[in-house]
Amino acid sequence: MTDKPSKPVSASAIEKHVYKVFPNDMNSHDTVFGGMIMAKCDRLALVVAERHSAHVCVTAAVDSIHFRAPAKGNDTLLFSLSLNRSWGSSMEIGARVEAENSYTGDTRHILSAFFTFVALDEHDSPVEVPDVVPETEEQRRRFKNAQIRREGRLATRKQLSSADGKSPD
Repeated sequence: MTDKPSKPVSASAIEKHVYKVFPNDMNSHDTVFGGMIMAKCDRLALVVAERHSAHVCVTAAVDSIHFRAPAKGNDTLLFSLSLNRSWGSSMEIGARVEAENSYTGDTRHILSAFFTFVALDEHDSPVEVPDVVPETEEQRRRFKNAQIRREGRLATRKQLSSADGKSPD
């Protein structure tokens, strides 16, 4: 039995971080530029990872980005991110973004994504992070699903490296 530290999901989660959409956020299709939303998710996921680990963290992977609906001018974006699971030095953070009509209060789910971060020590070497403790049924579901996604990422990496004898790009 180990005495590895652990932290609850709520210790690092971000709920409904607000970002008001302005004209400079729009693409040529007159919807919010997806790259801007992805960049904001990455920055907020970093905050979650560093709060949980108490170390400098770097993005190791981003997967399963799903744009479900467009955001438009005058929308307010609501970013919610939380740690799903940790393994050794890595952590999976789930992101959910909603677009809120600022006048009616109606919201729609526009993006879901998963970010993997690695915690680093002062020599830029990976360092072990605390375990995560899910507190709700929804968090326990995300905790379980994170392991399935991790196994898929590792299997894909292994297949790619054995297919051509090189490390995956």
